[in-house]
Amino acid sequence: MTGRASHIVIIEDEPVTRGALTAYLESFGYRITECASAEAAESILAQDLADLLIVDINLAGKDGLEITREQRARSEIGIILLSGRTDEVDRIVGLELGADDYVCKPFNRRELAARVKNLLRRTAAMRQMARRAVLQFGEFSFDIAGRQLSDGEGQAVPLTRAEFELLRVFVGNPGVVMDRDRLLANITHRSDGTNQRTVDVLIRRLRRKLGDDPRAPRFLCTAHGEGYVFTAPLG
Repeated sequence: MTGRASHIVIIEDEPVTRGALTAYLESFGYRITECASAEAAESILAQDLADLLIVDINLAGKDGLEITREQRARSEIGIILLSGRTDEVDRIVGLELGADDYVCKPFNRRELAARVKNLLRRTAAMRQMARRAVLQFGEFSFDIAGRQLSDGEGQAVPLTRAEFELLRVFVGNPGVVMDRDRLLANITHRSDGTNQRTVDVLIRRLRRKLGDDPRAPRFLCTAHGEGYVFTAPLG
């Protein structure tokens, strides 16, 4: 990240929770903007770019899920959803719509701060990566801005949107084990279901296109019981 303080927008209609969270995160040096509604947040975001949104899923009016869907369609901004409900469906839907993380209330403030720090690091790395013209791994060239993968002969390797998004998150997190929930959270507008096994299907398709033998993968390795990890050096 640059030397500027990361800007976090908190969208929470419960004033005590909002104020306590603001004070706590400000103690880490973040610049915080508080909003009690989606409308207030949209007014802020139209004038002042943010690095991260922390959004209560149960807002009156436009709720956190709708905010997530709209913001994800516009940008790769980090999004953490907060909810007082423990319903698994809410968590899955939130991640499906593009949220990066989901935290149930009451939450441990130190844990939330750690999640904020990690997400800001990831999104900063993704922005830096996107500014690079082309990434190289093995014999492949991956033009993120141009959304194109090319093989060693310069021929385009066709990727679906989901395959592109999956590969993009892998190259943005080399050497990091990514579980299926986290990978699903980075795949938008999918038409092939919401089951975690979707990730396995996409991995198989990517491996075929990369010529990656699943028994001895060069790029996408399986971390048994955990998920997948991108292991190739990037150039």
